[in-house]
Amino acid sequence: MFDTLYKKYDKLQKKYGDKNLHSIYHGGCFHHPQICFIFMNPTGRNTASMKEWEGIRAPWIGTKNVWKVFFALGLLKESTYQAILDKKPLEWTEEFAFSLYQEISEKGYFITNLGKCTQIDARPLPNSIYLEYLDLLKEEIALVDPEIIITFGNQVSSILVNQKVSVSEWRGKYEYLEIKGKKYKVYPVYYPVGNGQFNMPKAIEDIQKIIKENRLF
Repeated sequence: MFDTLYKKYDKLQKKYGDKNLHSIYHGGCFHHPQICFIFMNPTGRNTASMKEWEGIRAPWIGTKNVWKVFFALGLLKESTYQAILDKKPLEWTEEFAFSLYQEISEKGYFITNLGKCTQIDARPLPNSIYLEYLDLLKEEIALVDPEIIITFGNQVSSILVNQKVSVSEWRGKYEYLEIKGKKYKVYPVYYPVGNGQFNMPKAIEDIQKIIKENRLF
């Protein structure tokens, strides 16, 4: 089932992404994770987007900042986090990326993006492009079947729950997303990296409360 999704993601990469980069899929626990974390879309900073990369094509490979969030949540070992901090982007190996996401899988969470089209930089994408990925993301969610969903930022959150979301007004609140007859809680939180890096403490604080409220991990 995932192979079919990957083919569709790769087709959309040719349409909306940089022609010299791979699309990035997802990674972590594929079987009923406790949380599905949904970001926006990948950029060329992800080492796995390079054409010569033959390892897993998962989010945030070769980057540092976002892993601070997962470490602060207790969802990464200190040794793993330190190894991430010590590596330059091109020092990430396919073996290290696999071992990182194996740890994520064992911990019981899943990381993905709404848009899988990799851009050369962090340029904003219009809603119209994200909407082309929405049904595919819902199919992905149904296959993975998470306990809850956490979306990062106003744009992704608004598209997924089909209503205008301002995360500053939604802190701790959720909306139900129904997919194939099953309802999933969707919690919008602040986007914690890039232009939203100054909101990282708020994102961590809110996710900690969500984890406690839902008795996860």
